[in-house]
Amino acid sequence: MAHIVVMGAGLGGAIMAYEMKDELRKGDKLTVVTKDPKYHFVPSNPWVAVNWRSRKDIEIDLAPVMKRRGIDFIPTAVEKVEPDNNRLELIDGKIIEYDFLIIATGPELAFDEVEGLGPEGNTHSICHVDHAVEAGKAFDEFCKDPGPLVVGAAQGASCYGPAYEFTFILETELRRRKIRDQVPITYITPEPYIGHLGLDGVGDTKNLIESAMRDKHIKWMTNTKVNKVDPGVMHVETMNPDGTSLSTSEVPFKYSMMLPAFRGIKPLMGIDGLVNPRGFVIVDKHQKNPKFNNIFSVGVCIAIPPMGPTALPVGVPKTGFMIESMVTATAKNIGQILRNQQPSHQGSWNAVCLADFGDDGIAFIAQPQMPPRNVNWSSEGKWVHLAKVGFEKYFIGKMRRGKSEPFYEKLALDMMGINKLKEVTKGK
Repeated sequence: MAHIVVMGAGLGGAIMAYEMKDELRKGDKLTVVTKDPKYHFVPSNPWVAVNWRSRKDIEIDLAPVMKRRGIDFIPTAVEKVEPDNNRLELIDGKIIEYDFLIIATGPELAFDEVEGLGPEGNTHSICHVDHAVEAGKAFDEFCKDPGPLVVGAAQGASCYGPAYEFTFILETELRRRKIRDQVPITYITPEPYIGHLGLDGVGDTKNLIESAMRDKHIKWMTNTKVNKVDPGVMHVETMNPDGTSLSTSEVPFKYSMMLPAFRGIKPLMGIDGLVNPRGFVIVDKHQKNPKFNNIFSVGVCIAIPPMGPTALPVGVPKTGFMIESMVTATAKNIGQILRNQQPSHQGSWNAVCLADFGDDGIAFIAQPQMPPRNVNWSSEGKWVHLAKVGFEKYFIGKMRRGKSEPFYEKLALDMMGINKLKEVTKGK
């Protein structure tokens, strides 16, 4: 009988465990190893950071859920991965041996790559619920004495949707507090244009988001690198398309949230054949590592090449729908191997996204996520905000019950309210 270990229990790891459980044979064992005993619904972090949600609203205690599903759960961080020996060493010294390892850790946040960036420096973050809670406290203080606000992403970031969302959510909350007129807002990004999203745009995201920014009096700086962040001052450099410097400037702020670049976690760094130089796990079309055939990986921690040349490093996002397709393919592939079959399943790698802007929003579908695409669609309206609120409740409810059904397909087919979406997402 086989022992399958899932390393990490965020979006990818938790649903990976649920779906993998359904593929096991009698006698197989499934273990989840994670540094955090609780799951947090990361898409709600922007709402936490303006106090529209509390931590407990989006938090799930995983131990009882895993126990009900018959999954061993070890809330202890991994110190070392030893793929040649098929084992993990935990920070408490415990050794976990495996027959199959599924790496679903998510990334490490590389705040240190820019001086003064991050919660330990001079900007806030919404990448983790801990960061979002602190950002919410600081925002309340900011509103007592408002001033310039800077939101965006540092060079090398690979998840731009939350930065756009938080920009507009802040703008909405400032209007509700009747202090919007006291707060100049600037969006700073390494993207070559607004709405690039690390995907070279989807549908008309460039014009849709630019139009929304103009309507809300939000200024922006693209092709812009953050060199350093001092208290109240962001030192930035705008680049020409060929990567040469165009200009430098100092952007003042009283409150800032900047997304960092990502990299692989420390236990994975430097393992030849398993990860690339940034520490992201190398996988083939079946989510399997080419060198270590019993290691699979899903989610933000996998290696995907950038969309194309840009003046500054712009990473590719791994969206929820894309991650879900990786998870399903991985579970089914390991299930086949356990039954002496060849793995045959591939993730669809489609992107279905709802970007909430506080009281409206933008939705898009990219099939596949990487262009050229069979489907390249975007739309806007208040229905996006309502759909995201509804899906948050749906998703968290399913996670608390340990359900393995496809959450993001449910989002695409039921929540977005478009009659032909089923045909669109299946390429009909």
